[in-house]
Formats: sequence, C-alpha cells, structure tokens
Amino acid sequence: MTNNDILRRIRYTFNFNDQKMISLFALAELNVSREQVSSWLKKDEDPDHVNCTDTTLAVFLNGLINDKRGKNDGPQKAPEKRINNNIILTKLKIAFNLKAEDIVDLLQNAGLRMSKSELSAFFRKPDHKHYKLCKDQFLRNFIQGLDQKYHVNRPEKYKTKKVANEPEPQELPDKTYKTAKPKASKIYVNPNKKEDVKAKPTRKVLKLKPKDIWGE
Repeated sequence: MTNNDILRRIRYTFNFNDQKMISLFALAELNVSREQVSSWLKKDEDPDHVNCTDTTLAVFLNGLINDKRGKNDGPQKAPEKRINNNIILTKLKIAFNLKAEDIVDLLQNAGLRMSKSELSAFFRKPDHKHYKLCKDQFLRNFIQGLDQKYHVNRPEKYKTKKVANEPEPQELPDKTYKTAKPKASKIYVNPNKKEDVKAKPTRKVLKLKPKDIWGE
C-alpha cells in the first residue's frame, strides 16, 4: 500500500472533506493548501497526482491522534522521516484507542483471524527478537475493519430514483371540498359581538275560574 492509498482510505472511511483534512494537518503543526490535499488524493494515473511522502503521512496521522485523543502538553513531536506499516498501524491504534482484543475483532470482521500473541509482534521494537514486519495485506485488512466499524455514511445529495411499477403516492384531498362542519357557535363566541336580542313571544295562558268551568 502506498501512502496515498492510506490517506484516501482514511478520508473515505470518515468522510473527511478538504477543510477537515487541512485542519488535521494543522493539528500537527503543518499548514497545507487545498490544492496539495487534492493532489495527494488523486488516483495514481491522474496527471495531477503527487506522491505523499512518509513525513507528510506521519504528520497527518499525528494530527488524527491529536483530533481523536487530544493533544499532549508540550511541543508537538516531530514526524518520522521514514515510516513503515508497523508505524502506521501503531499510530492508528493510538488514534482510536484500540486494545488488542479490539484489533482482533476488527480483523475477524474483515475475514482475517489472528491471536493476541501474533498481533503483539507488530508493536514490538525492530530490534526485539519477536518483532514482525507488518505486510501490506495485513494493513489493508486492518483498515478495512476500521471502515466496517467507523464508516461515516455520506448525505444523500439527490432524491432516490423512482422504481419501476412503484405506485404513485396518494395526494392529499383538496381543502375546498364540501363537508359537514360543526356549528360556528359551538367553536367560538365573540364576547364583543353585539346581538339584537328580540323579545321572545309570550304564550297567552287562558286562566279560568272554577265557576267558569262548573258554573255557578
């Protein structure tokens, strides 16, 4: 894997835009332009492609650590002039605070089985007798596992295309249609409204005395 491959894969997994990429470099005290970032991310066959140096990738990974874990007190550690897959693996492990069992799970999800003892050989010092060189295939599986766990989905820029034979959505009924409505007086009464109160017709009651009914 090239340094450019790793830069592209990390950007893809976390959906970093150009400004975020620039800010990650800045966190490790390196100012880069949008044009530089763009040239590192272009495909190898692109005429504007520029190789990402070991030092440049080391700075980016240091910035990623500072972004995820917070920057340590004191001056920023100088980036390595030469890096290999073991150093890249170690920096990514630190950035995401991964323990041995976490990495084993990531690798298993990517289709690679490995024990903790086998894994520990990648993090030893080069002069250690159990040190093991990390190959591209292992690093590729590790980054694939990172993608499966941390992948950030991109927002939908366009509406989903209509599927063939898909029923049309039902339209809402026209608000002008006629329907039964409750009496207005039941809904709202204006207290300031003056109404003409007409006297109700009085019912005439015929009052009869007993003598009128039974006679004298």
